[in-house]
Formats: sequence, structure tokens, C-alpha cells
Amino acid sequence: MVQLSSQALAVWSANHRAGFLDRSADQREFVFAYDPVNKASDVQVSLTMPVRLESWLSSDLHPVFQMNLPEGALLDAIRRAISKIADEDDLTILRVTGGNQIGRNRFSLAGDTTAGVVETSESLDELLSYPDTEELFHDLVLKYAIRSGISGVQPKVMLDATKRGTASVGGYIVKSCGSEYPQLAANEFFCMTAARLAGLPVPSFYLSDNGGLFVMERFDCNQAQGISRGFEDMCVLQGLATKKKYASSYERLAKSIKSYVSPQHLQAAREQFFGMLVLSSMVRNGDAHLKNFGVLYERPGADVYLAPVYDIVTTTVYMPRDVPALSLSGTKKWWSRKMLEQFAVAHLSLPPARVGQIIQQMALAVIKTQELLIEYMQQHQNFKDIGTAMLNEWQAGVAGMVSE
Repeated sequence: MVQLSSQALAVWSANHRAGFLDRSADQREFVFAYDPVNKASDVQVSLTMPVRLESWLSSDLHPVFQMNLPEGALLDAIRRAISKIADEDDLTILRVTGGNQIGRNRFSLAGDTTAGVVETSESLDELLSYPDTEELFHDLVLKYAIRSGISGVQPKVMLDATKRGTASVGGYIVKSCGSEYPQLAANEFFCMTAARLAGLPVPSFYLSDNGGLFVMERFDCNQAQGISRGFEDMCVLQGLATKKKYASSYERLAKSIKSYVSPQHLQAAREQFFGMLVLSSMVRNGDAHLKNFGVLYERPGADVYLAPVYDIVTTTVYMPRDVPALSLSGTKKWWSRKMLEQFAVAHLSLPPARVGQIIQQMALAVIKTQELLIEYMQQHQNFKDIGTAMLNEWQAGVAGMVSE
């Protein structure tokens, strides 16, 4: 085997050592090589990287390993925590967060004999009822930052929380608002509520009592069997770095769904994807980029299906001129019903009658959620400004779809 450097990491898949990740001798490439000693059948680290003797080379960190690199506030917290004792390059960040990643892959030092999964526990009831969520989130970041491998700019941290009323433990993602985007947790809660009422698959999610934290169950965890499912976002499947998450189109995303989702799940995936696009247009979610779509599978070779809907926010209340994250029909603008109908028929092979049903389904869910949003506004005056702005955006979005 090639001599490993001091930077090298062991890559684990479902508790099996899949191989090693390192930099090339000239530091120009990242190198991943499957471990020929491991004969396990399910060590494949990505749908895009089948097991082979030849190494996988990439000028940037391979997209599947780059997928969970922290961003934004969480990355800043990790860098502050390790700056005095370690470098801040990608491999170091993976090493310190590698025991708690989204999906099947884990990372450790090359010589470690286990993946080093970090087990933690918090009370979900306490998370949701804590009076000062800003203080709580600060404490959570200090406690869990270097254990959380999770992407995204919004302040968030991964941890395990005890479910309400039971003693079982499951993985959760906790998100905070931050002063830059006031009431963002409540914003996401009501957008996700609209998705749930529309019949789209969503993880379990909660809003803290004071509206400061959004808590979502990790859908990549199979709690019944105690294993992690494979998860890969669309940046990975399209071979793109995280920074390219806006550099694609919904037409190309539709092709990726066709290429990777198992045939028996393809129709459901296409309907779910179209529903998400319609809903995003209605609630003015301008952040439906490549990393906010992905696929799930129990293990390599098993069925692949579209991941549940996540990360929906009315972005235009913070950025009034915001537009869709990816292009459709060569343009980035809020689409007309006719554009979406043509896209659904041409690129998703959906019958026109079903297209109309999905649009109606999304509209009714948004209208129903508006009632819940108004009720929440009446009980939480600090949400009034953002809530009113959301209502205005939603009303315009729904009207543009149902009036044509």
C-alpha cells in the first residue's frame, strides 16, 4: 500500500474501514483508496465511487467527503476551538468532526481501529422549553461544535436528544436564528409545516417555545436498527464542490433523480420533487439549491430513493429581490404555472392531470398553514413583522399559481 502521510484519515462506512483519504505527495490532489484488506460488501463510500483497486483522485476534496464540511457559524466555532493545536485545512476539519457525520461515512486517524462515533444525549423537552435559546444555542455550539459534521450557512449543530415522552434516543439537528435573519426558526417551522400538510415526506420537527430554535430529526438514522443510512446530496451526485451548489439547473437535477433513484421509486420521487418546486415557488423559498436535495439508501446495492423534504424557508422576507436557487428553462425567476407544468411534463414525465393535482395540493396546504401562522402571530408579538411579511409573500405566490 502507498505510504500514508501524517494527514491521512481512515474512512469508515457502516463501521467497516473502507479505505484511506490523503493528500498526494505534491499536495495538488486529494487521494482516496479503498482498503484491499477489507472484504466487506458494503464499504462503497458513494454511489459515484464504486469499489476498485485504482485510487480516486480529485483536485478538490471529493464531493462526498466535502458534503458535510461545516460552513458559516459552525465552521468558525470549530476553527476557534482547534486553531491553537491543529491546522484548519479540510482534512483536519474532517478529523475533528468525523465521528458524527450525516450519512454512512465516518472519519478517524489512519491508525485508529474504530470509527470513533460520538454518543451524546440531551433532553428534547428541555431544548424546546429552555427560556433563553440564544444562551442555550451558544452552550450547545461550545459543547458539540467539534463533533458536528454538517453543512450549511445557517447556525446549526448536530446532537442526540431524548424524544418526548420516551426513553429512546435519536439524532437531531438544532438550528438557531441569529441576528441577521430574525425569526428564522419559526419561518422554517411554518414552511416545513406547509410541506407536511401538503403530504410531502418530512422528518419530525419542532419549534422551541420561544421560537428561537428549530429542531429536526435526522432522517439518515435508522433508529430501529441502530444504523446510519447512506445519504448523498445532489452536489455529490453531480460531481460538484459545495461552492457550486447554485451552479446547476432543475432540469439537470431531474436527470440526476432519474439516474440514481431506483426505478420502483422514481415516480414517487418525481412527484415529490415537483411538489417541492411548486411549494418553494409559493412560499418564495430561494434556497432550494443542490445541497437541499439528496438521496437515501440503507446500504450500497439497496434501493435508492429521494430524501425527505428539508430546509425550506421564505427567503424573500430577508432578501426582497431573492430568486430561485437554480435555473429553470434557462432563467432564475419565480416561475409561472405554465412554466412549471411544461417542466413537469417534459422533464419528469408527469401526466398533466397529476400535475394539476399536485399544484392544487400545495396551494391548499399553504392556505391552511397561513391560518396556523396567523394564530402563532397573535400569540407571539415578536413574530408579527416577519409573519406579516411571510403572509404577503405566500399570498402572492399562491395567487400566481391558482389564477392562471
